[in-house]
Amino acid sequence: MKVSRSALFLLASSAASVASAFVPPTPANGAVSHASTSLNAAGSGAAPVSGSSGTGSGWLPSPAAPVNSADSARETLAESLKGANFKKSISILGSTGSIGTQTLEIVDACPENFDVEALSAGNNAELMAEQVVKYGPKIASLATEEAAEELRDRLKAAREGGTWKGEMPTILSGDDGIEAVATAEGADTVVTGIVGAAGLNPTIEAIKRGKDIALANKETLISGGPVILPLVRKHGINMLPADSEHSAIFQCLQGVPEGGLRRVILTASGGAFRDFSKEELFRLCEEEPELIQKKATTHPNWDMGAKITLDSATMMNKGLEVIEAHYLFGASYDDIDVVVHPQSIVHSMVETLDTSCLAQLGWADMRLPLVYSVSWPHRLRMPYRPLDLAELATLTFAKPDHEKYPCIALAYEAGRAGGTMTAVLNAANEAANEMFRKDVGLGFLDIPRLVEGAMEKHKDDLKTQDVTLDDILQCDAWARDYVAKAG
Repeated sequence: MKVSRSALFLLASSAASVASAFVPPTPANGAVSHASTSLNAAGSGAAPVSGSSGTGSGWLPSPAAPVNSADSARETLAESLKGANFKKSISILGSTGSIGTQTLEIVDACPENFDVEALSAGNNAELMAEQVVKYGPKIASLATEEAAEELRDRLKAAREGGTWKGEMPTILSGDDGIEAVATAEGADTVVTGIVGAAGLNPTIEAIKRGKDIALANKETLISGGPVILPLVRKHGINMLPADSEHSAIFQCLQGVPEGGLRRVILTASGGAFRDFSKEELFRLCEEEPELIQKKATTHPNWDMGAKITLDSATMMNKGLEVIEAHYLFGASYDDIDVVVHPQSIVHSMVETLDTSCLAQLGWADMRLPLVYSVSWPHRLRMPYRPLDLAELATLTFAKPDHEKYPCIALAYEAGRAGGTMTAVLNAANEAANEMFRKDVGLGFLDIPRLVEGAMEKHKDDLKTQDVTLDDILQCDAWARDYVAKAG
């Protein structure tokens, strides 16, 4: 896992100029057109990493979330007036992971509002069997046929032992099983808790069946935004963010009229290395790579999966969230900022045209955004600890160090390039992230190096118009192959 000292400081010194390697010159009026940007290898006239210009240029007219339009305001009001005595049926992709288990805790807390239609997971047949017995889904799917067979055996044993008298679900496996769960006829909402680009296809199929999406899989929009947005409009579904930051923005936008949003401000914990200077981080990457690897997969505030925790350490997660915010809420990249907020209490903010700033606050508890994603626009009484600001006493904010965290700049530039570039960014990051966690000799700072290399290599093949799902999947596969060979 060692990286030479010269490579470390070359990466650090190049991070500040990474924008010039990827972005065409910014027009004189500061506007950046998402649709027309293309990579510029010449590197002149770099665009800012982020900005607070409030230009209104480069905004999406029809974002994925139900915000920023008269139609979404009418829909929100109509749903609100129905009252909180609703009943929804949900399907969960990734039911044995952190998102899935926390969603099921919400079902436990509000059984009068939710029932479970279908569940999919990896290979944890034991936990899936417990979930089937408790929640009675009609469909249960696992990643492999071997795991599915184990699930059948466990359920049969529970029935024969007299501990379960429920109806046996349809048990499936593989991609077909995930799609069956995503498109289950009785489901109103699909919670997408699968990590990575694997969640793209089932999400698309769920949208085509008219399901609302509780979006916990950020890669769906990051890789598939050019394909997802037209489908959301065509099928009239609601895409409801289930992660902390985007849920905060979504909640702040409730009641903001069309044209009222000026700026989105994403907060970041700073990840595992927030208290390290860049010099100290670079030194430890060279001298103590094992320490860096261990610390990079331990988050100081949140209980998340290994992949997301490492993305937080590189701050690629925040870069990906910038792209997701663009697609969800329509804001241009010039009007999306990132600030480091170590306490993780202010989950994100919006600024309106009159410069008022609205923030959503709460403890670092993933159940809060999940609740709103499946109950929107209603507010349910939950048995959680109320926020106590006096207990906190201090909330702090700081600008991120873009030399220390070059992944942020890479994400902004991929977003500005648009089209298939964000799929390449995401896939290259996923592949490098996995290689680092597998301890195959990849260093921490090799992650941004490989992502940058994939973006540079892709510039001649960048497609920004009429992007199809096949284009995205091909770019995803190509970027993973590039990282495997270049790593």
